[in-house]
Amino acid sequence: MKTLLITWQRLVDDKGGTCTRCAGTRLQLHEAVKKLEASLKPLDIEVRLVGRELDASACAADVTESNRIWIAGRPLESWLDARNGKSLCACNVCHNAECRTVEVSGIEYEVVPAELIIKAALIAAADAVLPSSEEPCCPVNDTHDTPQRCCK
Repeated sequence: MKTLLITWQRLVDDKGGTCTRCAGTRLQLHEAVKKLEASLKPLDIEVRLVGRELDASACAADVTESNRIWIAGRPLESWLDARNGKSLCACNVCHNAECRTVEVSGIEYEVVPAELIIKAALIAAADAVLPSSEEPCCPVNDTHDTPQRCCK
């Protein structure tokens, strides 16, 4: 069985609390993981969610490290041709810092929605299951000047 690893890190204060954005993303992650587990089980892919906690000093060094998601070792944004940004987070955990956002197709999200997590994870799962187009299985031959994919 293959494993699709989803890693999420967020700021956690000394009382174990987190900001409203991170709390919202946590709910979206759990919803996404449930749907992904059901969808990927027939493909023999196990979904594993791992959480990392950042303390205030680590977050102060780079606030965009909080509420960050990796899927199969790559940032969520790289699977979706998206980018991260910042906007003011007016909660008592972040102390009015500019916190991480994700922008996809011109829409900025403060809480990462389950749909984006699912989409990125399905792309990653397909990448893990399907043979890469960069690694052909048939060599160059007389009738083709480039390697061709074999269909068996």
